[in-house]
Amino acid sequence: MATAENHLESIPADQQGNFSSFLKTLASFTGDLSSLTCPSFLLAPISLLEYSAFWADQPSLLSAISTHTTPEDRFYAAIKWFISSLNGSFSSRVPKGEWEKKPFNPILGEQFFCSWDNGTTITCEQVSHHPPVSGFHIEHKQAGVVVDGHDGQKTRFSGTQMLVDQVGYCLVKLTQHDESYLFTLPSLSVNGIWYAAPYVELYGTSYVQSSSGFHAAIEYTTKGWISGELHHFKASVVADSLAGPTVIEGQWTAKSTITVHKGKAEPFLDLTHLPKPEPIVKTIEEQGALESRKVWQKVSDALRAGDYMTASTEKATIENQQRTERKERSLNSHEWEPKYFKSVPGEEAYGDLRQKILAKSDKKFVDTMGEGGWLYREEAL
Repeated sequence: MATAENHLESIPADQQGNFSSFLKTLASFTGDLSSLTCPSFLLAPISLLEYSAFWADQPSLLSAISTHTTPEDRFYAAIKWFISSLNGSFSSRVPKGEWEKKPFNPILGEQFFCSWDNGTTITCEQVSHHPPVSGFHIEHKQAGVVVDGHDGQKTRFSGTQMLVDQVGYCLVKLTQHDESYLFTLPSLSVNGIWYAAPYVELYGTSYVQSSSGFHAAIEYTTKGWISGELHHFKASVVADSLAGPTVIEGQWTAKSTITVHKGKAEPFLDLTHLPKPEPIVKTIEEQGALESRKVWQKVSDALRAGDYMTASTEKATIENQQRTERKERSLNSHEWEPKYFKSVPGEEAYGDLRQKILAKSDKKFVDTMGEGGWLYREEAL
């Protein structure tokens, strides 16, 4: 990776003033940062809605969960898939030698669809704009694996870091085993902003609870001044059927091991040599007006060409149109509804699994799930 000084020197001349103003705003800003305008050169040519597809970054690991014969092994397989999705969401998607950039805020009702060669499909929709929330539905019919959930972000600035609480959850259902797994989401810190070289680290604790009685607390830590390693996680798995805790530990970007019941540490997951299948997405010409790459095509093209002025202009056009439409809905007392998802009470989405997490987390659980959930409308097919 280039030095921080080199990254600062790489800022386009016509963007240096914008970047300085952006830093001054960050230094004095209080509250939620999602409303701030980011300099165009720090934008990624992709909508945040597309990031939901990283839940299936390794689709073969997702479909493999149901192939295991015991609830214990299926639980370990679910954690393996979850760790791979964290790597896809926050590390491997960033091209080597580059740094983290901010995706576009999806417009209300924006849609994204893709599939993989193994039969996995995903439907994503921006179900809310204020606050921003993305709903997603992933399915591998042959394996009987379904994933439903939603995610949003609450951001704030602390010192030199941008802190992001992921709001939402992920629910995996195995239809062939009548099992469900509820995953809460870790928090993020975005570092290196002051040097124009942002990167993501995870922190805090996320939880996994299965309907079969297995529970995991996953702690995320990073390298300190003296010791430790980047992107470290440690998952402690407990269940009444286990003789003692199982520990899964390593880097969520690389290798990890599993130690079952104080036994010998065995290899668990190696993401360093795991090929990343490319998702299949329709061409721009085949996409509908609300599909992500169609919506943001002009902005993305300008960013890739390094034409930041045009990117800013086209982005502002989209955002102003959204404000106009929002005002019209308000004047007409029209309540917008998503096409592919419906809002439901949390219990309807994940039953008593949240309560089980609360009971086992020793009051350490930072509740960013919210009270409600979003379920896929089967009738929307």
